[in-house]
Amino acid sequence: MAFIVVYDACVLYPSTLRDLLIRIAQAGLVQAKWTERILDEVFANLQANRPELDPARLTRTRELMVRAVRDCLIKDYEALESALDLPDVDDRHVLAAAVKSRAQLIVTNNLRDFPGETLRTWNVEAVSADDFVLAQIDLDRQRVFASVQQIADSWRNPPGVAGDVLDRLERDGLLESAAALRAGR
Repeated sequence: MAFIVVYDACVLYPSTLRDLLIRIAQAGLVQAKWTERILDEVFANLQANRPELDPARLTRTRELMVRAVRDCLIKDYEALESALDLPDVDDRHVLAAAVKSRAQLIVTNNLRDFPGETLRTWNVEAVSADDFVLAQIDLDRQRVFASVQQIADSWRNPPGVAGDVLDRLERDGLLESAAALRAGR
């Protein structure tokens, strides 16, 4: 069985990072999970921050995300929320989903909201997106780079190359991962 990870909303918000994380799951490196509530947060923020984006296209993106990763949606985790203590009560649903799905990791860039001591109680660890992708590179650089190349190949207007994807990932905060992929080409 693949390593189970829960992707928090903040790492699913940037489109290129979201694409890479989904492709890492499709490559079989991890079993990615999220909830409808996590997706609600992602797409509410996208609509609020990017009003020029077509709501129909956002709905389609959401549907494609769920279809892209087999068995990605975590359900029936809500009853666990009240038993959890986190600095931000609005993040309890993410930990509850991780516990319910028996995830080993929460991939988030809001590490302060997921203190290690609390997460250890539940056998879960929180890692940044950059550290997560670096770990995937260490496991299988070729598959991660193939995922980057697939993203570049999917860009049509304008067409992209792997370097363009790495540039966007750097802007999304994956500084070390992008550097590791550039160095290992």
